[in-house]
Amino acid sequence: MKNIKNSYLIPFICLAVFFNGCDGDLLETTPYGESTSANFWRNADDAIAAANAMYTPLREEAAFGHSENVFDNCSDDLYRAGDHGYEEAMENFTLTPSNNGVRAGWKNKYEMITRANAVLINVPDIEMDATLKNRILGEAHFIRAFGYWRFSLIYGGVPLITEENVKESNFNVPKSTLAEVQALVESDLIEAVNLLPEMHADSDLGRPNKGTANGLLAKLYLYQEKFNEAITAGTNVVNGPYPLAANFRDNFTPSTENNPEMLFAAQGSANWADVPQYYIAPRPWGGWDFHNPTQDIVDEFEPGDPRLGYSIWQPGDMVDRGANGISEFTADLTATGFGQNKYATFTADGNLDQNQNVPILRAADVYLIVAEAKIRLSGNGAGDTEINAVRDRVGMPPVANAGMPELIHERRVELFGENQRHQDLMRWDKAGIVDIVQIYGEDRGQFDPPRVFIKPKHYYFPIPQREIDLSNGVLKQNEGYASEN
Repeated sequence: MKNIKNSYLIPFICLAVFFNGCDGDLLETTPYGESTSANFWRNADDAIAAANAMYTPLREEAAFGHSENVFDNCSDDLYRAGDHGYEEAMENFTLTPSNNGVRAGWKNKYEMITRANAVLINVPDIEMDATLKNRILGEAHFIRAFGYWRFSLIYGGVPLITEENVKESNFNVPKSTLAEVQALVESDLIEAVNLLPEMHADSDLGRPNKGTANGLLAKLYLYQEKFNEAITAGTNVVNGPYPLAANFRDNFTPSTENNPEMLFAAQGSANWADVPQYYIAPRPWGGWDFHNPTQDIVDEFEPGDPRLGYSIWQPGDMVDRGANGISEFTADLTATGFGQNKYATFTADGNLDQNQNVPILRAADVYLIVAEAKIRLSGNGAGDTEINAVRDRVGMPPVANAGMPELIHERRVELFGENQRHQDLMRWDKAGIVDIVQIYGEDRGQFDPPRVFIKPKHYYFPIPQREIDLSNGVLKQNEGYASEN
């Protein structure tokens, strides 16, 4: 939704009084899902403004502006770099519940969820076009599902806040189980599939559509090892109007990034600061040099795979920096000698382009979800069609009788830098496909030293200590993490 790039701030400002408390934690906010204002929830324009406001937290620094991506520093693809000390503890699995990075995105996800609840409570009573109403309600179901999906990956079980909690002003509730959180994600995504359109008009590109909801549903089912269900939901994407972009790099170029393959992304905007472009670009080029690629991920790419050049700067690469001219990338520009370039492009005046999106879910990811589900259900070769579609797009030769090693490789090189690798490794470890203790315990040098992964403790990050304190003990800490009271 390119127009929403510019409308992110408008509803946020217009609703500042209505959505008060939006910078606070869950237990310090006003229950703004209620109809507290006679001047709002009147008509379709109000419904659209409220729907647009659901997306605002996605791009904030504490969300996909930076902090959500920090959770993938744990993977073998990235070295934290930068100058945030707390990220070292996260990367090395030595963190405590008071770690700033663990706490950073908690309120942003609940902010999205609370705004979605507000839409689900109030929009049904507005007299407006039925098709538009369905779309807005579908967006709210998807956004709530997405918020809880991210919670489920990072923390496991968390408090479930739904419409009934808002109506009853009942926010200090215990953690629900992971299964209960996943059940709400599933029901919301099924409802979103029913309500959302297959595609959007150009003026609304970037909003979730049926493919978005089906894609996330397929991923949920894969994590639950419901392989038949994952194949069914994912095939709706593979066979739907969501083709892979003709050029891999189109997904990471501002003028083409909202193509049909990009099922969901945090939309870039020149109005925002502290965004990923600054975090990942080298300091001499206007960035802050975080999230450096490791030698291990560079070595993972096959000879001739253009995705290496599209995803990672290496010494000797010549980079168009707009008015700054063509610059050579040299090893001294970053800590590891490599840099991410997947979403770091330059404008004509030589600045980093803040309009670039942060990719969250692509059709290529869903192709590989379907391939994995087929392999794990039916054996080697069952996912060749989907794997080869992804490979063919970048001119790589087809595989035959591919098994999990080939699937794992393809996910790693296709989705590098898109916040997938650490979660992939953990779910494959739980399934006995890889040994995450061995992978993270291997000594690969200064920027990928041996780290101790403790099972099951490190499958999840700790619940932020501040949230436990605010709950007066109602919220309990995750297994293996010591109380700091």
